[in-house]
Amino acid sequence: MNPRALSLYLVLDPGLCAGPGLVETARAAVRGGATMIQLRDKEGGTARMIESGRALRAALAGSGVPLIVNDDVQAARVLGADGLHIGQEDMSPAEARARIGADAILGLSVETEALARAIDPALVDYAGAGPVFATGTKPGHKPAIGFDGLARLVAASPVPSVAIGGLKPGHAGAVLAAGAAGLAVVSAICGQPDPEAASRALAGEIALAREGVA
Repeated sequence: MNPRALSLYLVLDPGLCAGPGLVETARAAVRGGATMIQLRDKEGGTARMIESGRALRAALAGSGVPLIVNDDVQAARVLGADGLHIGQEDMSPAEARARIGADAILGLSVETEALARAIDPALVDYAGAGPVFATGTKPGHKPAIGFDGLARLVAASPVPSVAIGGLKPGHAGAVLAAGAAGLAVVSAICGQPDPEAASRALAGEIALAREGVA
């Protein structure tokens, strides 16, 4: 997996995207520069994930932007999604890899340096590192780690990391300076009056920050 795919990683939230909907939000975000899309629907169940995922796959066809399914390996397999993202409380990376196949992208959430160091790069393609800040889009999340904590997680991980957790415009420079390949956002695009403009602004900020880091 090209780490640049993690640059601007949009996690779709059905509630926040209720106005324009998941598909239109994803389309707008990709036009604005989103590089990866994750479908996360904690309340919807597998059937709704599959229904939403089919519409998203059709919308993203030809864009080159991967579609990742959160947690639901059955939905990921039915959809032929580009990848799966799992947390520490879900199935093991070994089981996930066995079920999605060798070619699919596999992401794993990590909240501590020990968990980051334990990643097997033969199984996992990227780490979701955080939460950097507290966020209302994922109730019950682990304590926020800040940018210093993010840097420690990134350094400990043997695979590229994408920062997640309460990230907004203005954070790209600190995220890249911490060594992350990019940032994952939810409400910074989902639920914004103009998701395309919000995505474009973030993508521009990331590009400028990347020049500064380089």
